[in-house]
Amino acid sequence: MAWQQLADLPFARALTAHEAGLASAETYDCAHFDATALEDQDGSASSFLECAFTQVTLQRCRLPRARFTDVWLSDTQLISVSAPHTSWHDVTFSGAVLAGVEVFAAQLRRVTFTGCKLDSVNFRDADLADVTFDNCVLRNVDFGGARVKRTAFPQSRLTAAKLVQTTLEQVDLRGAAELGLTVDPASLRGAIVTTAQLIDMAPVLADSIGIVVDDQ
Repeated sequence: MAWQQLADLPFARALTAHEAGLASAETYDCAHFDATALEDQDGSASSFLECAFTQVTLQRCRLPRARFTDVWLSDTQLISVSAPHTSWHDVTFSGAVLAGVEVFAAQLRRVTFTGCKLDSVNFRDADLADVTFDNCVLRNVDFGGARVKRTAFPQSRLTAAKLVQTTLEQVDLRGAAELGLTVDPASLRGAIVTTAQLIDMAPVLADSIGIVVDDQ
C-alpha cells in the first residue's frame, strides 16, 4: 500500500474539495485538501477517512487524538504540528516535510514515507508496525521508548536518530544509506543489520556500555 499519484487512490473519484479550515471533533470523509496553508488550526479528536492532502502546509496546528485512516499526503509540509496520541492507519506520505512535529504516544500501522524529510520529529512512546521509510532523511528523530515492529529504512539517511529504551522487533536497517544513531545496547535487540553496519556501530555500542578501546 503505497499510492504514487492522486489517481491511484481507490477513493479518488469520491474525493470532494475541502476549502474550509480544520475544526475539533469533526469527521472528514473523502475530503481533498489542496494547495492551501492551514495555520494555528485546531483539529483535535477529528477523524480523517479516505482523505487526500496535496501541496498543503500545516503550521502550528493542533491534532491531538486525531485519527487518520486511508489518507494520502503528497508534497505536504507539517511544521511545528502537535499530534500526540494520534492514530495513522494505511497512510502514505509522499515527498512530505515534517519538522518539529510531535507524534509521541501515537499509533502508526501500515504507514509509508517515500522521499520525505523528517527533522526533529518526536515518536517517543509511539507504536509503529509495518512502517516503511523509503529514501527519506531522518534528522534528530526521537524513537525513545517507542515500540517498533516490522519497520524498514531502505535508502534512508538517519542522522542523530535516537533509539533509547526502544523495543524493536524485525526492524530492518540493512538498506539504510546512512546509520547515525544514539542508542543504548538493549534498544538494538530485534534489529537486522549487515556485518559492515555492525562494524560501523561498534564504537557507539562500546561507548554505551562503558568499554574503552585503546590500541596504544
